[in-house]
Amino acid sequence: MPAIISAIEKNSIADELEIKAGSELLNVNGVKLRDYIDYQYAVMAEELEFEIKTPAGEIECFEIEKDFEEDLGFIFESAIFDNIKHCANNCIFCFVDQQPKGLRESLYVKDDDYRLSYLQGTYVTLTNLTKKDKERIAAQHLGPLYVSVHTTNPDLRAKMLNNKNASNLLKELDFLKENEIPINTQVVLCPSYNDGDELKRTLNDLWKYKTILNSIAIVPVGITKYRKEKLKQVTKETALETIKIVDEFNKKIKKNIASVSDEFFLIAGLEIPEKKYYNGFNQLEDGVGSLRCLIDDFNKRLKKAPKSVKEKKEYTIACSVSASSAFYKFAEELNKIKNIHLDIHPVKSEFWGKDVNVAGLITANDLINQLKGNCYKDVIIPSIMIRPYTTEFLDGLTVKDVEKALGVKLHIQKDIYSTKELFDLLFIM
Repeated sequence: MPAIISAIEKNSIADELEIKAGSELLNVNGVKLRDYIDYQYAVMAEELEFEIKTPAGEIECFEIEKDFEEDLGFIFESAIFDNIKHCANNCIFCFVDQQPKGLRESLYVKDDDYRLSYLQGTYVTLTNLTKKDKERIAAQHLGPLYVSVHTTNPDLRAKMLNNKNASNLLKELDFLKENEIPINTQVVLCPSYNDGDELKRTLNDLWKYKTILNSIAIVPVGITKYRKEKLKQVTKETALETIKIVDEFNKKIKKNIASVSDEFFLIAGLEIPEKKYYNGFNQLEDGVGSLRCLIDDFNKRLKKAPKSVKEKKEYTIACSVSASSAFYKFAEELNKIKNIHLDIHPVKSEFWGKDVNVAGLITANDLINQLKGNCYKDVIIPSIMIRPYTTEFLDGLTVKDVEKALGVKLHIQKDIYSTKELFDLLFIM
């Protein structure tokens, strides 16, 4: 995977040098880079010489002087410039394995790369670390890492991951502890496998690594209609039991180190906890506390909202089923303001199946089929529905395709943890 530059930051060094998107960074100071980590270290120098291969295939060499740690302004297509470390597991709950054929190729890539964990917060199982990997992690202190634990029971972990090497988790955690590499950990809860007493064991074992442990996130297993093997969904009973186990554990250690994702509270029919439950929101990307952030941000902004707007503002908010309860409450408050009309439309996942309720898996066709003839001319969607750095949805259709099919204007909300962009649309534009 070469270091392809997908975009150039405005007013950056690269912009001034007129380097074009689609170019390839060949080397910096004569060194071919393995990944974005190497790039970060390389461009810290005040004097740089680097080579670029243009989209036309021409090689250009640049020599520059810059401020220490000033970036060049490259946005790369991928954070990995050599071969990505692939997953060697065959997890019973793997989402990649429960997709249909015919989607874009990148959706079938099963990565398990510690570099992406460090750079982007993706989860790794630590089952494929080589001696050189460990040497680099220790030498460059690459942390925090996000670790897919699932269970600390060696036999059960090997069974759930379908990999005998998965039983060595505690040994790998010992290595991270010895080298003071901080970790955020995850448990994908699969009823009848790693719930109940097994979850209690996992929490207690992980606390032995408290010197490097930032957080423990428990999320429910996601099951699509394409899954062949049978797995049980998290029920209200299981959700309530899991919440209780986590609460009792946190109470015992006198710290909110473990949290369940928002979906557990929704399944259990409980209110989303207050901010203090989430201990700094270390795992927002895993759906742990995202609704609390959104609700708190909304309530703060609502206090400063006017009682009316001059021009009529009509928007449909297309959200996930899991987030709809919050958005219904937002609309109820905002619709009290004169000339504001918000319609909330939870989009069900027809593509993946009724049990998938998150925004990141909503397809363009889901939007088109469910909103056609049933929405305002302006539709708000979260950016998580769109592939990063593109305008594509999961099924390959683009924002323009959806706008044309529905006859609407899509407004993409970039910050999914804030309502600032919503309030800007209603009160500033």
